[in-house]
Amino acid sequence: MVFKRRDPKSWPRAMLELLWPKGGWNRAFHYVKHRVHRLPDSPERIARGIFAGVFTTFTPFYGFHFIVAAVLARIMHGNIIASLMATFFGNPLTYVPIGIASLTTGHWLLGTEVDSENHRSFGGKFVDASADLKDNFLAMFTDATADWSRLSVFYDEIFFPYMIGGILPGLLCASICYYLSVPLIRAYQKRRKGVIKAKLEALKAKAAAKAEAKRKADRTAPDRTGG
Repeated sequence: MVFKRRDPKSWPRAMLELLWPKGGWNRAFHYVKHRVHRLPDSPERIARGIFAGVFTTFTPFYGFHFIVAAVLARIMHGNIIASLMATFFGNPLTYVPIGIASLTTGHWLLGTEVDSENHRSFGGKFVDASADLKDNFLAMFTDATADWSRLSVFYDEIFFPYMIGGILPGLLCASICYYLSVPLIRAYQKRRKGVIKAKLEALKAKAAAKAEAKRKADRTAPDRTGG
């Protein structure tokens, strides 16, 4: 195939680059920032898209952040592409503090706490909930009895507190990103328009000089012929 990679990625390499992109997260961040700045839309619409994307990273809908961000951006009349790019605010380097802030805030708002007798970690409870979903789906076709206890623990101690608790820090971080983005994007677009205008003026001047040189050459051509 024409577009097939010459060096196909192995799955360990793909997983490694998911956790640590080639060039590092700093390079990835600057690439996303550059792409966002170049979006052909108003600063306010792009910033609303950024707001939607950043806020989405504080929700527990892992695996669906692109969809949630796009829906929020659409509701807010923001730039959908910007919202998708802004979901990179949530990455392996930030998900731990995001999760801690959301869960802590959620349990505080709800007046609940994690069961101290259940020593399963966040990841362990996620695995348990996934196992419940799988086992109970298979139970529909076998004689096994459905058991939702582990999924119930996950919902009560992780999912619901995370969803409620992510609202406040999500709004705070998304608002900061919005108000920082508007002037930065406006300044970038203004500077870019100035650069483009200068290039166009230079091209016009070059074309005018070339046309003038051609006219002079045409005027002198008969004299050289006659001589």
